[in-house]
Amino acid sequence: MSKFKFVVALTILLSVWTSALAQNKGFDISRMDNSAEACTDFFQFANGTWLKNTEIPAAYSRWGSFNVLAENNRNILKEVVENASNSKAAVGTDGQLIGDYFASCMDEAAIEQAGIKPLNPYFNQINKIKNITDLQRQIALMHNQGIPVLFGFGGSPDLKNSSMVIANAGQGGLSLPNRDYYTSGDEKSQETREKFRQYLRNMFQLLGDNEEEARSHAFAVMQMQMRLANASKAPVQLRDPLARYNKMSLEEAAKLTPNFSWTHYMQTRSVPTVSEINIGQPDFFREMNTMMKDISIPEWKTYLRWMLINSAAPQLSKAFVDENFNFYSKYLQGTKEQQPRWRQCVAATDGAIGEALGQEFVKKAFTPEAKARMEELIDNLFAAFRERLGKLDWMGDDTKKEAFNKLSTFKRKIGYPDTLRGYKGLKIDRDSYFMNSVRSDQLQIERNLQDINKPVDRTRWGMTPPTVNAYYSSLLNEIVFPAGILQPPFFNFSADDAINYGAIGGVIGHEITHGFDDQGSKFDAEGNFKSWWTDQDRTKFDDRATCVANQFSSYEVLPKLYMSGRLTLGENIADLGGLTMAYTAYQKSLEGKPRPENIDGFTPEQRFFLGWAQVWAAKATPEAERSQVLGDPHALPRWRVNGPLSNMPQFAQAFGCKQNSEMVKKDACLIW
Repeated sequence: MSKFKFVVALTILLSVWTSALAQNKGFDISRMDNSAEACTDFFQFANGTWLKNTEIPAAYSRWGSFNVLAENNRNILKEVVENASNSKAAVGTDGQLIGDYFASCMDEAAIEQAGIKPLNPYFNQINKIKNITDLQRQIALMHNQGIPVLFGFGGSPDLKNSSMVIANAGQGGLSLPNRDYYTSGDEKSQETREKFRQYLRNMFQLLGDNEEEARSHAFAVMQMQMRLANASKAPVQLRDPLARYNKMSLEEAAKLTPNFSWTHYMQTRSVPTVSEINIGQPDFFREMNTMMKDISIPEWKTYLRWMLINSAAPQLSKAFVDENFNFYSKYLQGTKEQQPRWRQCVAATDGAIGEALGQEFVKKAFTPEAKARMEELIDNLFAAFRERLGKLDWMGDDTKKEAFNKLSTFKRKIGYPDTLRGYKGLKIDRDSYFMNSVRSDQLQIERNLQDINKPVDRTRWGMTPPTVNAYYSSLLNEIVFPAGILQPPFFNFSADDAINYGAIGGVIGHEITHGFDDQGSKFDAEGNFKSWWTDQDRTKFDDRATCVANQFSSYEVLPKLYMSGRLTLGENIADLGGLTMAYTAYQKSLEGKPRPENIDGFTPEQRFFLGWAQVWAAKATPEAERSQVLGDPHALPRWRVNGPLSNMPQFAQAFGCKQNSEMVKKDACLIW
């Protein structure tokens, strides 16, 4: 629409004061592209000048609103960890754990001097393997150290009895991101596998192999991982909860894998006694069972050595760190250089002892007023969801009743955990960064295993407070918003309501809608995998979901590389539903009040959508975009804006878009 281009051009010319005022109110109009049409490409319209002027920093593969906020949060954490490392806090206190962990990570001289020595005890264990019994014991021991050998194992809620934690085993043992990297026959996938083989050879040579030995060992690892990959399920398949759930008795598990003893494995790991286990992907474990006999002990030793060195590389000396970076970050993601050491160490400290670090972050960056405002926004989003649910014309009364019931049982967590687990028994010192990493992993692994056979602890969090993200758990039926994301541009305490409803309101609605997306909708109010739909209503829902899947499958990200509408379906449904709910909630918030004035020439309704578009301002390397398409369930930022908005009549009305506009989908996908 030419009139919107005129408004943007005019407001940019007014004055520096106007621009500063706009930014203070939550949206900086200088980021917009005044040559773009809102009804043609809204992502470009809202973010085009920012995209043009923004360079991806060399230490990143993508750069956008999430990264900017994460950097702001990391700068806050930097002050915390540096103060802690310069203090002399009592042993066992949060301050001591934070300070010593960060200091050990920053001590590059000690890490270089140690070289490969920290791994020698593990290599000695591997070298002592003589038979299958020894092999299986070593697999269990390596799992206790957090080394992802062969398969995954741990405690998590039972999909059909979500109040209890059960033992789970699932496919794993790969070094590339997922099975498709091994099995796809396109030219780029073949190139990636060759680059991976070279990485294998380089790492084995760093371990002391000559060129011929390294080539032989790399071949053995690749052959084993190809077998594991061919027996694994693809990312799209794993979205189906039933592709991860096959609970059986230990006797049945023994029949499935007669060459692998689950009893001995769990005894070695000190797993509480169980009578049942969930074998996530039986076909994978059948192949693992065959490999126990097919593959020689020397080949198994080679595979274990590889999984150890690849897992430990980021905590070792520079030569190993560089090789690891060159493949996983430079080649696969397009990152040009490594993060400064302090950034790496802040992130590592957050990953290892994030609960402790998060409490310090909250003191500096999250206020009670912000939490109260979030509570209010969430209340309003739930009210909007209830209102729209009641008006759905495609859903019958019986299904609506169950949907209302599920919505009423949602739990919410905002900012930070109210109940802290602490780190009793964790030893952190300044002697060895590698051992600090191992011990922190061991503590979390041991805690997880000891949860098995116990009721689910619903007070725990799946993210640390500084994290710039949010999530919905179908098993707990809860939405969680860490303090890290409750900052501008997602949540701006001084911005107008339109911007906040479009930004954090859309995020809140997104997480709520996950409870009703193509997979979350298969779980009931108690978090159990159980249908609460009539067959007729489920069919109608699936038809509408297919509309969304087809829409996103049509988006070409790179030449001949299209987004997977099925892989990203849950997130895309959540974006569409979340924005619809947030818009409804914003409109309800205006009832009985004077209409807000336009800001920078934009109506409140238009600013709502600008708030959402601003959140997803981002650009990425081609390598990062390819990696995201191949394995990430989230659509790329451009389509997280244009995709859902093109289905929303509210957007078309706000910007006066005509029916033949590109931002008006002819056969709109409408669900919630």
